Amino acid sequence: MDGILNIDKPKDWTSHDVVAKIRSHFKIKKVGHAGTLDPNATGVLLICLGKATKKASFLTGQKKTYEGTLLLGTTTDTQDIKGKVIRKMKVEKIDAELLSSILKELTGDISQIPPMYSAVHYKGERLYKLARKGIKVNPEPRKVHIYSIELLSINIPEISIRVVCSKGTYIRTLANTIGEKLGYGACLKDLRRIQVGDFHIKDSLVLKDVLKTKEWIL
Repeated sequence: MDGILNIDKPKDWTSHDVVAKIRSHFKIKKVGHAGTLDPNATGVLLICLGKATKKASFLTGQKKTYEGTLLLGTTTDTQDIKGKVIRKMKVEKIDAELLSSILKELTGDISQIPPMYSAVHYKGERLYKLARKGIKVNPEPRKVHIYSIELLSINIPEISIRVVCSKGTYIRTLANTIGEKLGYGACLKDLRRIQVGDFHIKDSLVLKDVLKTKEWIL
């Protein structure tokens, strides 16, 4: 079996969980994914099978589109809703003009400091492993590119946005930054990846349906 599966990753599954399940179900040794999604996120996860695993790095580098909901007034240690709350503020109103200017400011080339609860390596060890040990480090900022940020809705204390970005972009870090610039702080409540390169969510496969088959013709 050689090819690429466009899977709609379920919530609460890690990207590795999906790879392991497909490897076990179809009894394929060479299986990988192109671009990690956090367990709390859903959407397009490209699973490479057999010889297609050689294309994983190319696919990982493709432009990505996300739709996410920010919860203003809640700051967590993981920058998403699953983390430990470290600060809470009441949100009574949002300055629409300020929000618009912030989204424009964060469009283009920006620097992000990877969140401690992430798979980024720091001196040979994953940041999330260091975080679980209570070890605090200062990872180097990384350059990413935000092609566009579109405001989808405001429903205080939540804001929904659509982001088109380069590889390596952390949407939960972007959410945190937007919240801080608004003066409330924020965490990422929900995230859905709707496109990777030419692969769109409307063409994705439901994992449970894929796992009902014994053979897959690509």
